[in-house]
Order: sequence, then C-alpha cells, then structure tokens
Amino acid sequence: MKKIGVLSGGGDSPAINAAIRAVVRKSLALGYEVWGIKDGWRGLLEGNLEKLTLDSVSGIIFQGGTILGTSRTNPFKREDGPQKIEENVKRFQLDAIIAMGGDDTLGVAHKLNKMGIPAVGVPQTIDNDLCGTDYAIGFDSALSIVTDAIDKLHTTACSHHRVMVVEIMGRDAGWLALLSGLAGGADVILIPEVKFNYDDICRRIEERRQRGKQFSIIAVAEGAAPEEISTQVTQKATVDAFGHVRLGGISSVIAEEIEKRTGYETRATILGHLQRGGTPTAYDRIMATRLGVKAVELVHNGQFDMMACVKGNQIDSVPLEEAVAKVKPVDMELFETAKLFY
Repeated sequence: MKKIGVLSGGGDSPAINAAIRAVVRKSLALGYEVWGIKDGWRGLLEGNLEKLTLDSVSGIIFQGGTILGTSRTNPFKREDGPQKIEENVKRFQLDAIIAMGGDDTLGVAHKLNKMGIPAVGVPQTIDNDLCGTDYAIGFDSALSIVTDAIDKLHTTACSHHRVMVVEIMGRDAGWLALLSGLAGGADVILIPEVKFNYDDICRRIEERRQRGKQFSIIAVAEGAAPEEISTQVTQKATVDAFGHVRLGGISSVIAEEIEKRTGYETRATILGHLQRGGTPTAYDRIMATRLGVKAVELVHNGQFDMMACVKGNQIDSVPLEEAVAKVKPVDMELFETAKLFY
C-alpha cells in the first residue's frame, strides 16, 4: 500500500483544509494511506506525523487555516536537514509527499525531488504570484476580505473627509492590491511592479476635491515603493528561513507624505493577518478541492517534481522548477484597465 505524506508550509490561507480533505479522500479511494505532516517541513524534520482518515477531514471544508499547522521552516538551512528528511521519509515509509504552499515551500519540494524523494506541489498563496498557474489557493478568499475592508473604509473616509491608505499583502507582486482595489473602487492603486510618484498621487486627490469628492482611498501593496527610494519599507532588518525581510509600514510612510504635501487629514490602515483568516469562499473551496485531487493523481501516475495548476478553467500540471523560478507579476493590461477608474 502506498503512503502519501501531506503538508502545508509558509503563510496560511483559507481553503487549505479543503485541499487536505481532497487529498485524503482521493488517496483513500485509490487505496493509499495518508499521513499528515505537522507544521510544514518542520514536522518532517522532527518526525511529527499523524495518520489521516475520513474522520480526520470530516467537516473541515469550510474551516479556515490548516488542521496540520504550518511554519516557515527551510530544512536546507540546517546542516542535518536533508539527512533528517531522508531518515523520516524512510521511517514512515512515505512513497511521496504533497506540499501545499508558495514558492518557498514548493522550492523545498523541488530540491527533495533532486535528492530522490518524490514530491508534488499544490499552489497555495494569497499573493497569487506562483508562475505556471492562473490561480493559487487562498487568493479568492483574501480578495473578498480585502474588498470588504475597502468597502468599510469608504464609509468612514467619506464621513470624516479623509484620505485613507490601506496596506495590503503582496511582497513582490500586486495581484491582491490590484484586484481588491479595482473591486473596491479605490482611487489610487500602488503595486510593487510599478514605482509610484507622490506628485501623481497628490494630483489625483486634488482632482477629486475639485469635483466635490472630499475623501480618497489608496490601495497599496506592502512591497510597493516610491521612485525616490530603491528599497522596500521593512519592519525588521532580520530575515526568515528563506531570506525574506518582514515588510510593513509603507502605508504610514505614504499617509505622512500625503498629509504633509496636501494638508488633508490622512490615515493608514494595515490589514495584516486579517487577510489570511476566516472562512474560505465557495470558489476557493472548489478550486482547492480540484487541485488536491489533481495532486494525488500526479502521485498515482508517477508524475513527480510537478505542481498541480489552473490554466483557464482546466486543472493541469507544470514542473515545480518552472513554478518557483520567478515571481508571477501582475498583468499590466489589467493594471492599465484599473487606471481608467482613477
């Protein structure tokens, strides 16, 4: 009997549980055992696994987060990491690993394949920035959350005649800021792919004031930066296990600059981890289910070092190497479309 290990790594998002449920149900239907690896790659390093059954995944499709836990663990940063992984794969007699996450988590899966440990990936990131797939688990739910937040900010901004700067997740790609800004009717959208100009922002605010609009909403991705500086705004100089600094605070920088230049009362709102939480949308649950099933099919067919992906309305697969090679930038045609509305 084949044994499949499944894990979720990196930042969490709604609908991971829907994908885990799909992996378990499809695997059991094929006669495989499924072992849940706790807390991402850390669980495989420490041998922290548990057998998953139908009861394990009953009633979890609507639950946010991940029943397996997660962490930003990079086993290749530990001298004995690869060895520990190999030992525990043999100890639990795993025939394959299904990893759910973004480029960091799936990058580890790709390296394990090179070591001879079969693994496949499932795209899971609210940033929606993985190459080779049109969609990643968690994005639609996060998009709904952020759009709702922008809707709420509109009412208070209008009441107080303020400029509101809302900071949205997106380190290197502005998919979430762009689409939530478009859906929420933001007056300015700032993304990492395009350096912004303070004069342009203030001009837009002034134009709205002249038309009787005494408030403005600015949607900004956390990784956006002005033309005047070459680096992103960070919270800490320290980096995580994958070499990423913690971004945060660009909204406060922008708010302060706008107020200084225009004299208009300006407030910053950082949505932070609210974007990762809560109940997944129906669409997210469906896509997570389809991607989870596809991942098991890849294992069943011996198609390792691949990632389940979405291409149009179809579920397909791409090499993990392609998926993690670079960040998927926003569609600039879509960005130009959004600019028509501000």
